[in-house]
Amino acid sequence: MITVVGNLKGGTGKSTVVFNLALWLGHKGNPVRLFDLDPQATLTDTVEVRHEEAYEPSLHVDHQLPSRITGEAFVDVGTSNMDALKDALSRAGRVLMPVTPSQADVWSTQRFLSIIEEATARKKNKPELIAFLNRADTHPLSRENDEAFEALSQLEGVRVLRPMLSYRIDFRRSFSEGLCVSELNPGSKASVELDALAKALFAPAKKPKAKPKAKKKKTK
Repeated sequence: MITVVGNLKGGTGKSTVVFNLALWLGHKGNPVRLFDLDPQATLTDTVEVRHEEAYEPSLHVDHQLPSRITGEAFVDVGTSNMDALKDALSRAGRVLMPVTPSQADVWSTQRFLSIIEEATARKKNKPELIAFLNRADTHPLSRENDEAFEALSQLEGVRVLRPMLSYRIDFRRSFSEGLCVSELNPGSKASVELDALAKALFAPAKKPKAKPKAKKKKTK
């Protein structure tokens, strides 16, 4: 399945998300193909660091979508390359939207949904739309996370994941060193958050339990 990771607003941390999710799957024996279509090439840079350090599992990044893709694939693309973005969206089975907890980011996500709708207008099987809070506030008294989650939950057709990734130094540091957070600091808060998010994203959907049949009353 092709998963496009993106949003209209920059600075949502999409490259970090792609990198960490890919390695989460890789450590579980599920290889992932990566496609960096963003002119900034941030994902490409950190994968090169990983290659230089010879970390395993290794990752490989392509810069053009082939005509056919099998298996799990992540596409990192921004709005600075709108043609590539719309092409990727038209082929996606899933669109994952990291959203920073602010009203401006929620508004940008609403506008991004319009871009997705336009890009997939001729697509019979529409991609699943998924959002989650990234770079969430870690202050215990902050209300921004809950308010942003509630606002995202009002968006029609979007599944909002409860697990979130907080604004933690482990995400920034690990990315610059070519490591995912669970490799840099196993058992850390960042690692626990990544695990919860990945499980929510990749776990098979549970079938709703069948309601028990009402017992027939015996007639005398």
